[in-house]
Amino acid sequence: MAPETIIIAPQPGPQTAFLSCPADIVFFGGSAGGGKSYALLLDPVRHYYNPKFGGVIFRRNSVQVRNEGGLWDESMMLYSMLQGHPREASLEWEFPSGARMKFAHLEHEKTVYDWQGSQIPYIGFDELVHFSASQFWYLLSRNRSLSGVPGYIRATCNPDCDSWVRKMVDWWIGPDGYPIKERSGIIRYFIRIEDNIIWGDTREELISKYGASTLPKSFTFIPSSIYDNRILLDKDPSYLANLKALSRVERLRLLEGNWNVRPAAGMYFQRTWFKMVDALPAGWIQEVRMWDRAATCPSESNSDPDWTAGLRLLKYPNGTFAIADVRRMRDTPLQIERYISNTAGFDGGNTSVVLEQDPGSSGVADAGNYVRLLAGYDVRVRKPTKDKETRARPVSAQAEAGNIMCLKAPWNEEFFNELENFPEGKHDDQVDVLSGAFNEMSQALSILDVL
Repeated sequence: MAPETIIIAPQPGPQTAFLSCPADIVFFGGSAGGGKSYALLLDPVRHYYNPKFGGVIFRRNSVQVRNEGGLWDESMMLYSMLQGHPREASLEWEFPSGARMKFAHLEHEKTVYDWQGSQIPYIGFDELVHFSASQFWYLLSRNRSLSGVPGYIRATCNPDCDSWVRKMVDWWIGPDGYPIKERSGIIRYFIRIEDNIIWGDTREELISKYGASTLPKSFTFIPSSIYDNRILLDKDPSYLANLKALSRVERLRLLEGNWNVRPAAGMYFQRTWFKMVDALPAGWIQEVRMWDRAATCPSESNSDPDWTAGLRLLKYPNGTFAIADVRRMRDTPLQIERYISNTAGFDGGNTSVVLEQDPGSSGVADAGNYVRLLAGYDVRVRKPTKDKETRARPVSAQAEAGNIMCLKAPWNEEFFNELENFPEGKHDDQVDVLSGAFNEMSQALSILDVL
């Protein structure tokens, strides 16, 4: 029986356009799940027979390269079919011809200088918005070749309105933040003069204006989305559901590919998303009281300090949640201790008490003091590892889906005012305890960690 023939090829659509584009620099992406990283791995395969060819694909840190299902795992499936030999310690592949592909990180700004003197025919950036502009432009100087293959750069990216990448792709993006379909893959040209990027529709346009010594680079942007990745949709249709379950901000970015959206008041929470109830249904299976502590009283120098806030959240067997109580106060450290202790007594022993640990050794000691103070209760201490907006996304998505009810109470107005003003409002203590209680209870991990 003849051996099975394996065909390695891009999917029709944006992936094919990306791999066939002759531009010096191509940015590919615009939303999650569009087959970007695989295309980045596939692009240099056309040169694997060339003994002088080599390439490097960068992620911002080495953990991202080695993550489950990340670049290295994907390369194991693809490059092994070409008889490539992997060296996992150095994250490098060598093919029978002598051609090489390597994976590397640029963890720190100065890591780029590790590549000083290098000649790299193919440079790839996976998730370019994670890199600084100076890192990109420095490595452009390393993009040279003696292999017979002119140096070229390919990069993948998800939308980020505050990234330098957004400015690079501006011509390809409409005023509404969405890619202009008719401009996808159209090649333009640029030069840099004193760090300013000057664009032209043709190479000749720039040369005629800035002189014969001008050496324009060709560039284009090709957007893609999960709907272009039929293989992923067929193999894992639940991934689309995952993207649809994101918070509104992240859904607009990662599913719909909007380059203009940024967190704004009302984007994370709206009071109409919460079902208001006069009494909480019985039958909850878990309850958590999350505390975010502050120990500052209003004064002449600070008339509006942060609050100590505590929120009690209930979870039901059907996966819904209820906000049962929110308490706030501003007082001295001693009074804050008494307040938290009294609240634990009011909630009862079935409610787990979770305290956010402040940074530094004093935060450790302070957390230890509260654990002793609340002896007899289920007390947990958590140190935040992500920014406030990232921590808020899972509970924001659940709220928008209508999965969180809220008990009608006098504290509702201040609570919802703060939620709706997040992240632009002055205070976010109640947002923090809602996020903290939900993440503690559900062990929810943001889908952004694996995109």
